[in-house]
Amino acid sequence: MVRAVGRWQLVGLSINDVVGSGIYLLPAAAAVLLGPASLWAIVLAGVAVSLLVLCYAQAASYFDQPGGGYLYAREAFGPFIGFEVGWMLSLTRVASAAALSNGLAEAVTHFWPAAATGLTRIAIVVGSLVALTWINVVGVRAAARTGVGLAIAKLVPLAMFIAVGAFFVDPARAMPPIRLDELGAIPLGDLGQAALLLLFAYAGFENLPAAAGEYRNPRRDIPFALVTMIVVVTAIYAAVQWVALGTLPGLAQSTTPLADAAARFGGPTLALILTVGATVSILGTNSNTIMLGPRYLHALAVDGYGPRSLAAIHPRFHTPAVAIIVLGAISLALALTGSFVQLALLSMVARLSTYIGTSMSVLVLRKRYGDRPQALRLPGGPLIPVVATLMSLALLASASRANLVAGAIALLVGAGLYRFRRKAD
Repeated sequence: MVRAVGRWQLVGLSINDVVGSGIYLLPAAAAVLLGPASLWAIVLAGVAVSLLVLCYAQAASYFDQPGGGYLYAREAFGPFIGFEVGWMLSLTRVASAAALSNGLAEAVTHFWPAAATGLTRIAIVVGSLVALTWINVVGVRAAARTGVGLAIAKLVPLAMFIAVGAFFVDPARAMPPIRLDELGAIPLGDLGQAALLLLFAYAGFENLPAAAGEYRNPRRDIPFALVTMIVVVTAIYAAVQWVALGTLPGLAQSTTPLADAAARFGGPTLALILTVGATVSILGTNSNTIMLGPRYLHALAVDGYGPRSLAAIHPRFHTPAVAIIVLGAISLALALTGSFVQLALLSMVARLSTYIGTSMSVLVLRKRYGDRPQALRLPGGPLIPVVATLMSLALLASASRANLVAGAIALLVGAGLYRFRRKAD
């Protein structure tokens, strides 16, 4: 493969994969569950997710190969555990692409009502997935430039929201005193939902290492991009929540919190910009999903799981074209039929299982490969991966029974598929 993607492109891709539709819904949803504590919860969530990010950064510093969490789990615990992690990662990417395509159609209904149903909605879903699939087949450089461009386009409306809104923030509303008895009154179920919600808003960082074979210097640049991303994203999320809390009374009841808040202090023009920003944000996240998701299918196929064609590299474009087309086609089928809903519900459990796999892998890999050149050494030795593993297990325990059952079924299906491994290429 051609190593065509540099350090700052990776930063843009990483931000693009994390900052998606979640930020446009997070302020209201977090306020519903946590009230005035939502601002601090977002900051704490960023700090907590940074532990997982550091685990991925350390693991990525050991390898030049693609595969991400699948590669790390396979190297640490053997082919079966590696396959299960790769399988869950693939399910997450397919469900995400399908859900985001429908989300894109929903987002444009604000100024294009016809997109809600019928042929217009189908055209948006099909057109977006086909276009993104083609861009990624043509080459990772084109996909990376598209992703970075969309990352910039999605950040501009958020920057405008923060910059303009900061002058209208009511400090008493944005940062009211928080009473311990009020926090204690929040039901444990709401705290669990809030934790998963915040995790969802920060999810996506795990995809960047999947295409490591196509980056110029992955062992150096992936850790840099991941750490830079979590700092930037946490700052953006906290600033957005601060402005939303401080400018929009009744934030918790809003279905479009950023657009509603922008309309109060910036008028309809800024509200429209935020609506367009939501559309671009969803499109940008899906661009990364179509770019990085097929790399899991490709890595699994190279190791003998799935048809041999999924392991092929296009002779002209130097991309896993068949894997990209397969993921795009399955996502399109799910998006059009609506059956992607159950996979979308599975996505958070699937992600948590892969987070646990990577954080535990680091405990093994750091002993085996810690002396490699450019290897990242985290402070505290095994402390960060241990805390990240315990945190992920606690979050997994807070998931609904239905999601946990769905996750268990997916793992059992993966175990069945594992038995039909062909000879690796």
